[in-house]
Amino acid sequence: MTDTQNQNYDASQIEVLEGLEPVRKRPGMYIGGTDERALHHLVSEILDNAMDEAVAGHANRIELHLNADHSITISDNGRGIPVDEHPKYPGKSALEVIMTTLHSGGKFSGKAYATSGGLHGVGISVVNALSENMWVEVARDKKLFKQSFSKGLATSALEDLGTVSNRRGTTVWFKPDPELFGKNTKFKPETLYEQTRSKSYLFRGVEIRWSCEESTLKPGSTTPTEDRFHFPNGLADYLEGELKGKELLNPNVFSGLVELPDQTAKVEFAIAWPDLKSDGFMRTYCNTVPTPQGGTHESGLRTALTRSLKAYGEMTGNKQASTITADDILNGACVLLSVFIPDPQFQGQTKDKLATPSASKITDTAIKDRFDHYLTGDPKASADILLAALSNAEDRNRRRSAKELSRKSATRKTRLPGKLSDCSCKTAEGTEIFIVEGDSAGGSAKQGRNRQTQAILPLRGKILNVVSATKDKIRANQEISHIMLALGCELRANFNLEDLRYERVIIMTDADVDGAHIASLLISFFYTQMPGLIESGSLYLAQPPLYRLASGVLTEYAMDDAHKDLLMKTTFKGKSKVDVSRFKGLGEMPAAQLKETTMNPASRTLLQITVPDLIDGVNPVDQLVEDLMGKSAEARFHFIQDNAEYADELDI
Repeated sequence: MTDTQNQNYDASQIEVLEGLEPVRKRPGMYIGGTDERALHHLVSEILDNAMDEAVAGHANRIELHLNADHSITISDNGRGIPVDEHPKYPGKSALEVIMTTLHSGGKFSGKAYATSGGLHGVGISVVNALSENMWVEVARDKKLFKQSFSKGLATSALEDLGTVSNRRGTTVWFKPDPELFGKNTKFKPETLYEQTRSKSYLFRGVEIRWSCEESTLKPGSTTPTEDRFHFPNGLADYLEGELKGKELLNPNVFSGLVELPDQTAKVEFAIAWPDLKSDGFMRTYCNTVPTPQGGTHESGLRTALTRSLKAYGEMTGNKQASTITADDILNGACVLLSVFIPDPQFQGQTKDKLATPSASKITDTAIKDRFDHYLTGDPKASADILLAALSNAEDRNRRRSAKELSRKSATRKTRLPGKLSDCSCKTAEGTEIFIVEGDSAGGSAKQGRNRQTQAILPLRGKILNVVSATKDKIRANQEISHIMLALGCELRANFNLEDLRYERVIIMTDADVDGAHIASLLISFFYTQMPGLIESGSLYLAQPPLYRLASGVLTEYAMDDAHKDLLMKTTFKGKSKVDVSRFKGLGEMPAAQLKETTMNPASRTLLQITVPDLIDGVNPVDQLVEDLMGKSAEARFHFIQDNAEYADELDI
């Protein structure tokens, strides 16, 4: 930092963002960016609120209309947002507080909504912050109210529009701000149509009406200007419509709706097997929110189906059934899964993956017994499903044998690094290598690992920053050389995924600043030197816990301070003495605890490293990596300045 910069850096340089200013300044933190996908996510936020009213039993109709100016109108016939004065904000209605304040809403206590898709109280206020103009009409207690907003601020007082006798619910109109999303970025009717349709089958009691102005459609578009969606049998109706005209191994689709009162949960599913060798799909949801990256509810479904089909095979005398896996069963299957649970935990505000541990058991419980009965009740379909799964298993074993030969050859030709504790499995399938920080963490990991499928490679300190290094310097670096030898892969143009000696590569570092730095250096290395590893979905980041909470025989692990506070308010509520210990690093964590929390596939949490979609043909990660890891100190300085406001808790 120059002397001039030091002189100019004083209290006047410290910004305090108020209200919804943080959303407008960093929309990516709330909706994932300002691209086309993020634009349509605004609609999802409002639609989710309307669906929450329906799921709670207060609405049965939702309407979505795309206007000629590409603004959106969404209405429901629910209870209507409260408009009385908020007790904490004298002079402001609850409506205005909800619209202009982050983390405000009726979904925190569980009193207004048992289950909901919106959890953080940021949905509709974020839409308000990112809209050029917005208004909300509320029909409640036979009175109609309206208030207008713009860019996160109220532009009018709450208006009482008089008495209405035949109307109830909430109507929201908004137009996204072109300053943020671009003047040429517009809603796509076909995308909105599919969004609307996919919501309707997630709750049997709701009818959703879609409409758009004809001027918004492109010539030749097949999207209708009007349509109604209502699926009385929920997921089963939708799946049967999707597969109409196709031959199925199970003509009677395996479907059901299971309520678990003791868990305050509900699970709905529909599964069909057109042909296990053709392309299928897996669509999962939690509280009507799509979870494209799956999560714990999907894990529960996979476990239930596998256990059940294996047991059926054993019961019918098929000894080969013990070899099948979930992938063998679901390869080519068409799966819809929807769960409703209180207080779900998602990864990120856009909720792409469910992380609630209990969802796995809930889903397993709901599906296992019913699939058992289904299989015994339709012997022909069950035999066909089992036969197709066994065929997939045979194909998988043939591929494994071919890879095993390749792996053996690679091992004979290459001298593996001395620090590598390799797994004993002779094939790459089902194996994983943990790249860990330091010898002490490596020692705990070696003791806690599954020796058959898990390999450990400890690194000495921080690896080379490859973004600002020459090719010769990269190849001469010992730690990078060890990584290359362990994985069996070359760099850049010479990288070949077929040479990879493990199915998954997992970065495991301490949950502190140094650990995050090492992880970022490793991810930068793989992104720039072995991009095929990320593109294939083979690179993961382990999520070790930060705290251990114990009271008597009850023990839980917390990922961060927020998770710890949540556990104190829920699991440990009322406990007189709770022992809270913070892990200083992986090396100080007992091997048994490291295994339980971070390495055991049944109980751990992994983050898959992925690359976002291109924006206008440009990969946004390229510039970010160059700014943060490249040679320009000025670019890093500007990044720190722009993001300093979010670094309110540093672990240093």
